Amino acid sequence: MPFILALDQGTTSSRAIVFDETGSIKSLAQKEFRQIFPQPGWVEHDGNEIWSTQAGVAMEAITSAGLTATDIAAIGITNQRETTLVWERSSGRPLHNAIVWQDRRTAEMCGKLRAEGLEPLFREKTGLILDPYFSGTKLAWLLDRDPELRRRGEKGELAFGTIDSWLLWNLTGGALHATDVTNASRTLLCDIHRGEWDDGLLEIFRIPREMLPEIRSSSEIYGETAGRLLAGKIPIAGIAGDQQAALFGQACTAPGMVKNTYGTGCFMLMNTGETPVRSRSNLLTTVAWRIGGRTSYALEGSVFIAGAVVQWLRDGLGIIKASSEVEALAASVPDSGGVVVVPAFSGLGAPHWDPYARGTIVGLTRGSTAAHIARAALESIAFQTADILEAMEKDSGIRLAELRVDGGATENRLLMQFQADLLGVPTVRPATAEITALGAARLAGLATGVWENESEVAASWVADRRFTPAMEQEQSALLRNRWDRALQRAKGWET
Repeated sequence: MPFILALDQGTTSSRAIVFDETGSIKSLAQKEFRQIFPQPGWVEHDGNEIWSTQAGVAMEAITSAGLTATDIAAIGITNQRETTLVWERSSGRPLHNAIVWQDRRTAEMCGKLRAEGLEPLFREKTGLILDPYFSGTKLAWLLDRDPELRRRGEKGELAFGTIDSWLLWNLTGGALHATDVTNASRTLLCDIHRGEWDDGLLEIFRIPREMLPEIRSSSEIYGETAGRLLAGKIPIAGIAGDQQAALFGQACTAPGMVKNTYGTGCFMLMNTGETPVRSRSNLLTTVAWRIGGRTSYALEGSVFIAGAVVQWLRDGLGIIKASSEVEALAASVPDSGGVVVVPAFSGLGAPHWDPYARGTIVGLTRGSTAAHIARAALESIAFQTADILEAMEKDSGIRLAELRVDGGATENRLLMQFQADLLGVPTVRPATAEITALGAARLAGLATGVWENESEVAASWVADRRFTPAMEQEQSALLRNRWDRALQRAKGWET
């Protein structure tokens, strides 16, 4: 039986999962790494720590499954997408901490580019908006801050990459500097219609083309692991950004199918087929994947703070000792008691895109308790998701039949039921919890013959539980209205 090793490099931890050919998990290993906050609004990671933790859990997963490198048919990579790293080609040494997708330091740069009237150009070519979220402004910030970096980049001495490129570079011992089209589409530097780096966009940011990785498809054999790594040579055959990998893992292979991932942030994607749909509602147009020369596109909406709001309840407010306690605390009251939490700790994502918004709690009375705040915090995840779905339906002209959901927060039954109630459509949780890693494994398996085609992948998807709407539409509308009023108080706080 062939096995696939999926490397799932996330925002807070590196994970490795071994899947068999049925998509079942053989073993799993995980290790957290440091979150670095140099100043308010800045978030960084240590690139060497990302690599060491990822390499460590990869070996651990293979060993704990009772396997060796010769048993692994392929490796698939999925990663936190917009996080940006620059390293020295000769030594492989990072020259700065990785700037994480959550980082907001380039908000002023984005505002200046918008004021120059450049946003329509970026929207047309990249499908993205000008926001600190994306990689291009992060890389430009690094180069603007240190002219020597730009000079060395122009000479071909430095490499830029998102985390997939960084892992691929290290896995191959520096032999490959490449990325897949899904990660490239998140940089503000790639023309998604051609699937290539765009010279005009590079010129705007003054980014040397010599620093950029080669853009490849999402499912192909890129190369092999260096012999000293993982005790053998293994084909690396699938790469996709985490949300595109989850879309594929959820078997949303037909146009109109939608998934939402509940992690540190919250990410909803709709497959729009081989035609990119330009959003009129501040959603992103992005590449879903490229397989066998065929590119599929997606609409995407991103919530910056989802599961992270529960971590804030634990670490910031101290009203729970463990994240797992939040459901019981929130369920101890029948509703939020009029309390609304807007967790705009690092601005607001789609469809609002306000980097100057900040978190608020409104509706407090003397009767408000920790339980009301906990419930309102959970509900904020569902409200933000509902905002995105409403925009997605407007852009696509499709009324959804169901929302396929994944991520850690889907274990929270209170949240999943409230989500179904707000949306008015069922939320459906898959039988396989590790859906993002499974998507990367499926892409790698397609390239190496473990699975024959996308239809075989779609047929293997199995539901675990459906949450059916139970709330009256009038009540849902009242709650949405109260959320909208709270949003207005959070927007533009820092301006």
